[in-house]
Amino acid sequence: MAITHNLGFPRIGARRELKFALEDHWRGGLSADELLTLAGGLRKDHWQLQAGLDWQPVGDFSLYDQILDMSVTLGNLPPRVRELGGDELTAYFRTARGRAPADSSERVVAAGELTKWFDTNYHYIVPEFSADTTFTLNPARLLAQIEEAQKQDVPVKPVIIGPLTYLWLGKAKDGSDPLALLDNLLPVYADLLQAIGQAGVEWVQVDEPILVTELPEAWQRAFHLAYKALAGVGPKKLLTTYFGRLADNLELARTLSVDGLHLDALANLDHVERLANQLPDERVLSLGVINGRNIWKSDLNALLNQLEPLQQKLGDRLWLAPTCSLLHVPVDLDSEQRIDPEIRQWLAFARQKLDELTTLATALNQGRDAVQEVLAANAEALRSRRESDRVNRAAVKARLQSVDGRWGQRQSVFSERIRLQQDRLSLPPYPTTTIGSFPQTGDIRQIRRRYRQDELDERRYQACIQHEIARCIREQEALGLDVLVHGEAERNDMVEYFGEQLDGYAFSQFGWVQSYGSRCVKPPILYGDIQRPNAMTVDWIRYAQALTDKPVKGMLTGPVTMLNWSFVRDDQPRSVTCIQLALAIRDEVLDLERAGVNIIQIDEAALREGLPLKRSQWQDYLDWAVDAFRLAANGVADTTQIHTHMCYSEFNDIIEAITRMDADVITIETSRSDMELLAAFDRFQYPNDIGPGVYDIHSPNIPSHDEIVGLMTKAAQRIPAERLWINPDCGLKTRGWQEVVPALENMVAAARTLREAAV
Repeated sequence: MAITHNLGFPRIGARRELKFALEDHWRGGLSADELLTLAGGLRKDHWQLQAGLDWQPVGDFSLYDQILDMSVTLGNLPPRVRELGGDELTAYFRTARGRAPADSSERVVAAGELTKWFDTNYHYIVPEFSADTTFTLNPARLLAQIEEAQKQDVPVKPVIIGPLTYLWLGKAKDGSDPLALLDNLLPVYADLLQAIGQAGVEWVQVDEPILVTELPEAWQRAFHLAYKALAGVGPKKLLTTYFGRLADNLELARTLSVDGLHLDALANLDHVERLANQLPDERVLSLGVINGRNIWKSDLNALLNQLEPLQQKLGDRLWLAPTCSLLHVPVDLDSEQRIDPEIRQWLAFARQKLDELTTLATALNQGRDAVQEVLAANAEALRSRRESDRVNRAAVKARLQSVDGRWGQRQSVFSERIRLQQDRLSLPPYPTTTIGSFPQTGDIRQIRRRYRQDELDERRYQACIQHEIARCIREQEALGLDVLVHGEAERNDMVEYFGEQLDGYAFSQFGWVQSYGSRCVKPPILYGDIQRPNAMTVDWIRYAQALTDKPVKGMLTGPVTMLNWSFVRDDQPRSVTCIQLALAIRDEVLDLERAGVNIIQIDEAALREGLPLKRSQWQDYLDWAVDAFRLAANGVADTTQIHTHMCYSEFNDIIEAITRMDADVITIETSRSDMELLAAFDRFQYPNDIGPGVYDIHSPNIPSHDEIVGLMTKAAQRIPAERLWINPDCGLKTRGWQEVVPALENMVAAARTLREAAV
């Protein structure tokens, strides 16, 4: 009998219940006990939604982030947090946000660094190490959830992050080697596994996704040593990999001392038969056969063709699951009533993916006749999508053929055009600006909601948004910022807003996915060829510019970020889809320029997260990604200044590619890493202007004047002061005006201090 299980379930709730509860708790409106009670209710609901699986994940639920949870379990919160004392939940949120909930002490600390989880749009809190880091087991959270699940008759399979992945994802602030901590860490893992086993657990899922990366030899050896040391300790171990091919690590994974191995079968199709033939007779082979990162229906008949011979060979040693945790997809397609019915039939959210899994297992265990109607409906939906003229547009494909390589070239090199831009803009040294969005207040959200529900007509809606834009311009002028933005009051999301105005996109009502903590995004669904029927931003930016003599940036989302932050069609290469998006953004850039906009920012926040996990494949991705940005940006005159923004990524190893983008100004996150990202400029002379973010907008903490001056002084040691801008590290959408105003006042004051010191 084929066995079904799941690697993880979306934790935020079908209606974002956890998001709202967290934010209420942080404001002081919901007690810790009330928050934990709500969290328990969500877990119960999620286990019920997974009923019917042979094994269900336990411990995948988190109040903020699963890596931060593992740091708590291993007693490895940063010393600066531990020194403040307080209960565990207070320390947890201080690490995540730099501040405890409102009903606790308001003492603040630097929040833990936030970065992308492999090549997804989920963010995790980076573990912090030093050469003398020690670990202490704290299993209470996980053991309590195991007991909770057992009382509800859930077939329990706890989920933990493996020791090698935990060390790989962390950072040693003193420059020491995290791998050197393995000997100290393994006894704590052994104790954790023993405690899990004593709780009556048969299987534990140990996530080691770094096995799909290119591991140095020392880390490969460490895998063998670690799992040999943990062999036979605690429950049976299902070693879990995901997000890509094992490739050169296939033999390593196959020979580790574990009881089962999970791999993404969609990415490792050529490995599956080999593993089935070579795994020891008692070892389980778990195949990720349902895509856990995208929302398209699976081809169930094709999967059965591949699985039926394996099931004959492996029997109940064949386990079926999604490729990875379903954290990366929305909860339930049944909640969606407004998606076009034709497109809706092509989709599967988390619940539907588990239904697909159950269908596959039923067909394998009872024969295809037992699910004949489901299989027929699945085949018809796939045929409909394949043949739809809404997916394949002849005009778009024809335009792609006309693209000329010269479209991606600026007229002059940066050193020549920056002089023209400076003459036109007349900006002071250390010019100040923001990244684009200002606080999305309750009033703004209500305006958009009433407009969507036809409670406001077009004229009244425009008047309301113009009122918000005018307020934003007035506030920025009062603060003394040099380059203004219109604040993006009309935008619900930096990708969804543009997708709504492009042919080839569809949208959900409740398709929320967690990005980090309480922050959720609702990725649009890119189902077909892309084209732009009309201008998307010109009227709003033109209105904002008419209110001030200072330059106002046109604000666009770049093609690579549009691609990486959407659920993207899987029936053509991503590079082709990206070029389609680039052409649409290029049309908007040129319309903005014709409207008299002198500065245009094209955000590529997600450039790095699209990198393949194997470095050997980076260059191909970077080539087409950078080409797409250049195609979108570089049709303008030399006097038009192009900005781009990239957030929460490591840029040191792709700085050459960022240079090739040839944006006049880049803005990047550096505040949480204390300007660590600027180390790239020690070895590489970046030629263009740069704004290293000095204000961590993901924390409610307000940066001081002296902190900002200190960060910029560090930046000026690596980059000539005449090429430095001062800005936050990301948009201000999620912050309140009561935080934003004093933070920007300090930022502007710091710029004045730096200018005076430079005279």
